Amino acid sequence: MTIVKRFIAGAVCPRCGEMDKLKAWTEDDIQYRECVACDFTDEMSLTAPPEVAEPATRVNQTQADPRDEIQVVNLMDPKAK
Repeated sequence: MTIVKRFIAGAVCPRCGEMDKLKAWTEDDIQYRECVACDFTDEMSLTAPPEVAEPATRVNQTQADPRDEIQVVNLMDPKAK
């Protein structure tokens, strides 16, 4: 099996800042990238990260919160007698 390394169009090297110098390839479910200008190399695992539960917010809850009851507020004018 031959590994095909491809240049990433428009990508900027995180080390030297050169554009269009990064090439990428995949080997054993690991994605690699390297810069031909400064010899920067990096690798990322292609396995999916574990699912993280979405935090409960007022937007994604289906039940009404019992603390959301309507409360009457009386406004008083301090100048009124």
